[in-house]
Amino acid sequence: MNFKTADLCDEFGNELDVCQQEFYSYGKKNQFYGPISTVKVFEDNVLVKTALETIPEGNILVVDGGGSKKCALLGDRLGEIASSRKLAGVIVNGCVRDTADLAELEIGILALGSNPLKSKKEGKGEADITVTFGDINWNPGAYVYADKDGVIVSAKKLI
Repeated sequence: MNFKTADLCDEFGNELDVCQQEFYSYGKKNQFYGPISTVKVFEDNVLVKTALETIPEGNILVVDGGGSKKCALLGDRLGEIASSRKLAGVIVNGCVRDTADLAELEIGILALGSNPLKSKKEGKGEADITVTFGDINWNPGAYVYADKDGVIVSAKKLI
């Protein structure tokens, strides 16, 4: 379904939050939306992989990586998992790698940047909690809408 975040802001402005964090787009889809699932990690992507393997089809995994740019939290292998499971997208408050491969995947992927270094594998972090970045509380079950204009979050489904 086609939508524009600008139009959603015009129609539902009082019912949504606009993310103040700027992201780069790495997946093939520049427009995506769906319910939020979350993980909070720091330079460790074990819980990212677990979430990508278990969250429902159509969801968007929001990864709060603390804004660290010291390593990547998502690469080609995890991107393939997300795409094959038909997730709507992944939003990373951190970095990705294997960007040429990610660009071929039929999924939305937003991140702060890229870094070729892989993350630690300690399994530290939390899942299914409210995370906060970009002046937004990303609540599991809320809806995120993303396109080239930006990212917005609503407590309810808008389209």
